[in-house]
Parts: sequence; structure tokens; C-alpha cells
Amino acid sequence: MDRRQRKTRQAIFSAFIELLSKKEYSQITVAEILEKADVGRATFYAHFETKDYLLKEFCEDLFCHLFDAVSDNEKEHAHIFNCNSKDNVFLHLFSHLQKNDNNLLRLLSCANNQLFLQYFKSNLYNLVERELDKTGDNREQDLPKSYRVNVICACFTETVNWWIENGKKQTPSQLTDYFYKVAKIKK
Repeated sequence: MDRRQRKTRQAIFSAFIELLSKKEYSQITVAEILEKADVGRATFYAHFETKDYLLKEFCEDLFCHLFDAVSDNEKEHAHIFNCNSKDNVFLHLFSHLQKNDNNLLRLLSCANNQLFLQYFKSNLYNLVERELDKTGDNREQDLPKSYRVNVICACFTETVNWWIENGKKQTPSQLTDYFYKVAKIKK
């Protein structure tokens, strides 16, 4: 994708985020996205087949690149998130949430949050699975692995919700400590 295409795509994503912060997903029209992004209909459809496809691509951009970069331990990932971190993966995620990269917290806590939480949890599930395999954390062998991963993902998501609801007073490091204690995972 060349620079012009990336700028157009980002303009569409930005317009989409702004509209999502004000309206339910089902009430947003492609025409509104076009107007807000200042792009033509043909341009929009050259990038996205439908509004649902836009949502899918947006979530993939937002979550997959973050989770892939975190799990691959890249020194710097600059697709939509810019950082240079050597933290553990969960601290790294909490740090991105604290910085509210690309309005991530607003999207996870807005009226449309079920759409985003679904994609978030899917990517988080894969990350947790990889982390448990990588650390050799098999302490709960009498539990099915998929059950344990599911519980850990729910714990992470609820930690984020609790943190948002309580004014984001804790640091990412404190949240990570809370999360590890409750989820009972090896660091």
C-alpha cells in the first residue's frame, strides 16, 4: 500500500472512530463515513467492500497488529502503535491502553463495545495461549487448557473494565501485578 492509500485508509478509520463515539454502529451509514473522511464513494469501496468489512479491517488493524507485535517481541511496532518496549506482554498491553492509542479505551468502553470486545477477546485468547505455552505454565493440569485461557482472558478484560470505571488511577505496572495475582499466571 502506498502512502496515499495509507492516508486515505487512515482518514476513513478516523471518521469511523469519531462516528462510533457518537452513534451505534448500526445507525452509521457509509455516506456519513464518506462525508466525515472527505473521500468519494468509489475510493471507499476500493478499500472496503462494505461497512461491515470496514469494521472487520479496522479491528484487525487495531488489535492484530498490536497483539502480533507484542507476541513477536518486536523492538518497535509502528503500524498503528508507536513504542519501543521490552516489557512483558501484559504490561505492554496495559501501557498501550493507558496511552489510549487510537482511542482504544473509548472504543472498548463505548456503546458499541461488544463489537470491539469480540475482536479484542479473540486476539487476546491467542496471545494468552501462546504465553502459557511459552512460559510452560501448566500448573492447573486438571483444568482444560481452553477453559483456563478463557478465564484468564475474562480476567484481563474485567481488569481493563474495572480500571476504566475507577478513573484509571493505577499504573500499567500495578494493573499487571493485580492481573497476575488474580489470573495466577507465571511472570
